[in-house]
Amino acid sequence: MSHMRKHSINFTLLLLAICFLLSDHSAAQHMNAVDAPCRGPATTLDEMQCLIAASKVADERLERTYNRVREVLSKDEQNDLQQAQRLWLKYRDANCSAERNLYGGGTAAPVVHAACMEADTRERTAELKTMYGWRLKKFGKDVE
Repeated sequence: MSHMRKHSINFTLLLLAICFLLSDHSAAQHMNAVDAPCRGPATTLDEMQCLIAASKVADERLERTYNRVREVLSKDEQNDLQQAQRLWLKYRDANCSAERNLYGGGTAAPVVHAACMEADTRERTAELKTMYGWRLKKFGKDVE
């Protein structure tokens, strides 16, 4: 094998390795956030399993917070919150789909989507606590 051909094969292998690393450990905003729950897993499968578990926890916290907030609102305020929550869900789904689509059909796409869903859900919970925290405290309905 000629020196030039061997160099070309090594360069190609290096490029493939870089592409693989970038696709599996992408620089997605939500996956690399300081407070991201799944920064340690080494494989895509491990990361996906971690994100599924973290999303479940985030969904449960959001539901608990949302229901607690509803308890301290008038009927009109509950309707406003319900409308806002429905719009937020549409936004979250569209936002995370847009982020996933940045990765096309690559192996990082579902991981990016799961990370986005978890992070956006966690952020919504914090937002509800900020918006309604004073009302929750007033009625002794604080949430974790």
